[in-house]
Amino acid sequence: MPLIAIEEHWNSPAVIAALRALPEGQRDESLALSELGDNLAHLNDLGEGRIAVMDAQGVDVQVISLAPPGVGEVAPADAVVLSREANDLAAEAVAKYPARLRAFAALPMTNPAAVAGELERAAGLGFVGTMVYGRTGETPLDDPCYDDLFATAAALGQPIFIHPQLPPRAVRDAAYSGFDEMTNLALATFGWGWHLEAALAALRLIVRGTFDRHPDLQIILGHWGELLPFWSDRTNSLTRVAGLERRAEDYLRTNFHITCSGMLNPVLLRHTLEVTTIDRLLFSVDTPFQRPTAADITQFLAQFPDDEDRQKFTADNARKLFRIG
Repeated sequence: MPLIAIEEHWNSPAVIAALRALPEGQRDESLALSELGDNLAHLNDLGEGRIAVMDAQGVDVQVISLAPPGVGEVAPADAVVLSREANDLAAEAVAKYPARLRAFAALPMTNPAAVAGELERAAGLGFVGTMVYGRTGETPLDDPCYDDLFATAAALGQPIFIHPQLPPRAVRDAAYSGFDEMTNLALATFGWGWHLEAALAALRLIVRGTFDRHPDLQIILGHWGELLPFWSDRTNSLTRVAGLERRAEDYLRTNFHITCSGMLNPVLLRHTLEVTTIDRLLFSVDTPFQRPTAADITQFLAQFPDDEDRQKFTADNARKLFRIG
C-alpha cells in the first residue's frame, strides 16, 4: 500500500545561518531542537540518506518543508532572497527524486507584499503547497496584510500548512518558565506551547471570516489538529459570539485537513474521526523529530476498519489534495 508522508522537514544552511545571526530577543530558541542528537544531519540531507530512511520506514513519498521556524524573523529584503534560495534548493531535490519527493514552499512572511508572488513562483516550480506560522513578529497570520496570500493560495489550489511555533516571549515568561532551560523550552514547544499557538492561529482565521471570504482555501494542521478537534463545544460557541453563521467544527470539516505528525495513537485517530471524516486525514512522520519504524506504522495502520479508509489515509487523500500523480 503506497505511503505518502506530508510533514517531513529539511534545513537550508543559508536560512539557519541568517536565523542564528539575528540579535538576541529576535532569535528563535527552538532552533536548538534541530541540533539535538543527529537531527541536524537528517535535516541537512536531501539525498540518498533521506531516501534510505524513507525506505526503512516504508514511506514512498515525502512532502518536504523547512524545519521550524522556517525563514523566521529575518529582515524583509533578506526574507525574499532566503525564501527563493530555499525553494530553489527544494525544487532541485524534487527534480532529482521525482518519484520520492514533493515540497512545501517557504515564504518571506516578514515582507507581506512579496508573499503571494513567491507562492505563485513556487507553484510554477511544482510545489504542492506552503508551510507558514501563526505569527510573524507581532503580526498574526489573520492580519489583513496576508489576505493576498489566502486569495492566491485558494486560486492556485495551494494548501497552507500552519506549523506550531514558539510562543511570544511575554507568554513564555508568564506560563512556560520556572524550570531548567531545556525543560522551559520543551514546555513552550513540543510539550505544550507549540500546539496552543498553532490552534490559536487556525481559530483566529476562522473567527476573522477568512473562509467565508475564501471558501476554497484549504489549511493543514498537524498533531491531530492541534487540539481543535477536542474542543469543538467551546469553539462553536466562540464563532456564534463572533457573528459567524457556521460553527467552528463546520469549518474544520470543509477547510481543514489533519495529519498525525508521527503521533501513532489509535485513541487520537478515533476521536478525530468523530469530528471530521476520513477524507480529511493525512499521514505524516514529522521527520526527523519523530522516528517510527516500519513495524510501528504497520501496527497503527491496522487500526483502520477497512482497506479503503486505510488507503485514503496513507495516500489517496494526499494525492487528491496535492495533485500527486
